[in-house]
Amino acid sequence: MQRPSQINSPGSRKGRPVSRQVLADHVYEELLESLMDGRLEPGATVSIDGTARDLDVSPTPVREALARLEHTGMVRRVALKGYRVAPVFTREDFAELMEARLAIEPVNARLACARLTPERLAELEQAVTDLKTAPRGPSFAEYRDYLEADERFHRLIAEQTGNQFMVAAYAALGGQVQRFRLFGGVGITDAENAIAEHQAVLDALATGDPEKAASAMAEHVSKVRGRAIADAPEG
Repeated sequence: MQRPSQINSPGSRKGRPVSRQVLADHVYEELLESLMDGRLEPGATVSIDGTARDLDVSPTPVREALARLEHTGMVRRVALKGYRVAPVFTREDFAELMEARLAIEPVNARLACARLTPERLAELEQAVTDLKTAPRGPSFAEYRDYLEADERFHRLIAEQTGNQFMVAAYAALGGQVQRFRLFGGVGITDAENAIAEHQAVLDALATGDPEKAASAMAEHVSKVRGRAIADAPEG
């Protein structure tokens, strides 16, 4: 695993201690990049102590980062054995995930539209703009910003529902989408379609018509499902 160039040890930043949260975030990003680029392969064991040595940190931020990754489904905790990289999503796995998203996200769009503020609309517009301008190369470093803008768009809509349970439901599903892209090595292949669909959802939200917003979101999720299932390995 590539060693970090900026954070080498908890006390290395001009004599000031680096906060545990900063370290955990750094370790999370390092592990996420290794997962997304396939350097950590499906089924591989992720050693807490080994990762800590590679990144020159204590085991604590590694444990915290792996706990976060477990919530995305990218790694799994195995009793008495630590963490292992999750298997690649199959078509059946992804079909089930998108079925769940179809049950939640159109409702999120409907509820969000009914209470959309100018400030939140501006944030959604910025997310779509960021999607349009983000790199889409084959490595995770090249398409990280695209995925972040995509996730931000959907998360902002969930948050705008004002319903804590809808936010939690989205959070439980949203991270799983990244897992689908694991080990692909091809970057973002459906960007033009996805960007147009996000723009359509944004336009529908801007009309203030909750049903139009729900319909646009349902169409987007359905089309993502169709494209992804066609590319997914059979299980």
